[in-house]
Amino acid sequence: MGSFSIWHWLIVLVIVMVVFGTKKLGNMGSDLGKAVKGFKDGVKGADEEKKDQAIDVQAKEKDKSGS
Repeated sequence: MGSFSIWHWLIVLVIVMVVFGTKKLGNMGSDLGKAVKGFKDGVKGADEEKKDQAIDVQAKEKDKSGS
């Protein structure tokens, strides 16, 4: 029971293509890509929001100490 050879993977790929069809597989791939892009944008937005909050806190602290 070792690792699968390339022929095993090719047979699995052919079976998946017969069951789902190439059009549905293409749609699933594009949907997965959109989901990953959305996740990255969400993480990036959260990082920028934290940075903006840190700048606001620093500005408020500066105003309090300067007054």
